[in-house]
Amino acid sequence: MSTRARALLSSMLCFIILFISSGQVYALPNLGTNQLTYEAPLSSNNVSLSGVTAARSLYIQLEDYWNVSNLTLHLDYQATQLARGEESSVTLAMNGTKFYSFRPVVDDQNKQSLSVSVPKELLIKGSNTLSIEGYIITNLPDQICVPIEKRDNWLELYKTSFSTTTFTKTDTINSIREFNQQFVGLDTLKEKKSAIGVPNNSESQELEAAVYALSGFAKSNRSEENAIPMLPFHDPKLEAREMVAIVSLYDQLPEQWKQALGQVNVDNKALIRVANTDHQSALIITSKDPAMLEKAGRLVGNQTLVSQLDGQEKWVDANTNVDTPDVTVRRDVTLTETGDKLTGMMHQEKSYFVSLPANRFIAEASKISLDFRYSDNLDFDRSLVTILINNTPIGSKKLTKELSNQDQLTLTIPKNLDVSGNFSVTVAFDLELKSAGCIELQDQMPWAYITKESMLQLNTKDRTDLLFNNYPNPFLRDASFNKVAVMLPTEMDSYTYLTVGNLFHLLGKYAEVNTGEVVFFNQQNMPKESELEQYNLISIGSYKSNPWVQQHNKELFFKYSQDGAGIVSNEKISIEEEYGKRIGTLQMLQSPYAPGYGWLAVTGASSKYDYLASNLLATEKGKWKVYGDGVVTDIDGNLQAFRFKKQAEQEGNSLLNELAERGDVLGFIVVLGLIFIMVVISLILLIRKYRKRAGGER
Repeated sequence: MSTRARALLSSMLCFIILFISSGQVYALPNLGTNQLTYEAPLSSNNVSLSGVTAARSLYIQLEDYWNVSNLTLHLDYQATQLARGEESSVTLAMNGTKFYSFRPVVDDQNKQSLSVSVPKELLIKGSNTLSIEGYIITNLPDQICVPIEKRDNWLELYKTSFSTTTFTKTDTINSIREFNQQFVGLDTLKEKKSAIGVPNNSESQELEAAVYALSGFAKSNRSEENAIPMLPFHDPKLEAREMVAIVSLYDQLPEQWKQALGQVNVDNKALIRVANTDHQSALIITSKDPAMLEKAGRLVGNQTLVSQLDGQEKWVDANTNVDTPDVTVRRDVTLTETGDKLTGMMHQEKSYFVSLPANRFIAEASKISLDFRYSDNLDFDRSLVTILINNTPIGSKKLTKELSNQDQLTLTIPKNLDVSGNFSVTVAFDLELKSAGCIELQDQMPWAYITKESMLQLNTKDRTDLLFNNYPNPFLRDASFNKVAVMLPTEMDSYTYLTVGNLFHLLGKYAEVNTGEVVFFNQQNMPKESELEQYNLISIGSYKSNPWVQQHNKELFFKYSQDGAGIVSNEKISIEEEYGKRIGTLQMLQSPYAPGYGWLAVTGASSKYDYLASNLLATEKGKWKVYGDGVVTDIDGNLQAFRFKKQAEQEGNSLLNELAERGDVLGFIVVLGLIFIMVVISLILLIRKYRKRAGGER
């Protein structure tokens, strides 16, 4: 058969398949088209299930725009070599519904692998909870008895375990909300498909609008290791990105995006519009008015508003309200709104997430009050409840039969925990039964219940010491940009824009409020020194590229040589001359203009090494590598952190601020004051009374 004949026959078969079956028109879907996969680790660390019965919960995120066809779990595990394979089991549950059980394979040396498909009907959009329940038996002397808890009953789920999600998504984006979802989607970020584009040699207002918008995208970015880059229009990597957010004054907008907008009047208004080309989806943010462009950037920084924009465009004028509500640090935090029940014997736990601005830390006299009850069939000699903050135990209490219907545990949170920003509270019950070796396990016993009266009483303080341990202090205050001034190099290349993007990606992730202030300066628009006294400073660039850095070289921990070619040795580290030209540094110093204000120097001999250092402050994963107040890194991944300041600057709160944060002490002082006033008034009245009486007698 000729090639032409085969092609004709193939076309006829397709025609038959596509048309007329029982009077209906059908089209077989092309299963190979738009089928995408996303792989994600189930946990960043190994998960241990210790004891006869144990359970752990893991979380799998499914984006709202994914049409999921399949979710497969790939489990790497190893069970104790003493496990009895015919009696031991592991059960998997998704969002509370059990769907798979297996007998763990026992091997003296090798870990085991297992792939399990999760029923589609159990999945939901957003966060899905995968529960792993282990029942590991090592000894069974009596077939009608359950063995007691032993240390050799364990199963280890390795961090190499992962999930594979197969899905489709719509190619055309028709609303700002849809663009926002996909721009920060897990698959988009992992495959490096998104970026923010700004003009070459951007105006300071364009950069300000861009970082406000970036902070909004960063808040919705759930990845701890992928940042959204900022690139100038001339960088070819921007053209290669499938999704771009374009932030520009209209006159500097590339011609292709002007054509996509058509005839628009943006003289005193800003426009946010979704535009699609044959290879890119773009969110264009533009105006001829710098103030309106900045306001549009702040709107994108308000993710609550963005999630409500179902249209293709949004106009911003002087009357548009774009501000987010201020973050209030509540003193009383309820752990659960409705109460939580835990069932099953032995170790059971429930964790709660508590939100706190990144610059605030838990101060002394903070307390946690747990209100709970539990079944009365426990072995009260061995049952207890433990409270943990960020997985560190702070106290326990033995359970008693007399208090089983209404028990309470109040603990003071230790000051030395050094908890700042968001943290977790875990309530762990050890529910032991009498004669646990010979009972029949039932799902509904024993049990414990945490009531909605359980709460935290938090006293918080600002982080004031200038250390990377406390970053993003001092650049954020109560979840808002804290008057940040950025000193830019004279000439900006792609690495400089990437550095700006890195720094404000992580700062923006913490900035829940979009009303803070960020300004950009370079040699052409540098203000007077007196105007910089009220700002926390970030400098980017080297001795040669940034005159401001050259002016303050003597104040750096890692100083440049006299010719500015590279960084030289200091009291902490010896640096070879050529090596000093191939390193980037992060330095947290005090502002040269005013005490109590900070200065972050991101600097290296060239912009490439500025960018290298900024990578450490772009994501949560990188941030945990830095500490102290001076960090050196090189292209080989070597990192060294130092502390130069002998004592971190402490800007202690005034007594008035302390009392304002301690409502209980303030109330006590007010009562004492009232009592004192009443005593004084009583004394005055008594004196007057007896003086009148004495005068009458005379």
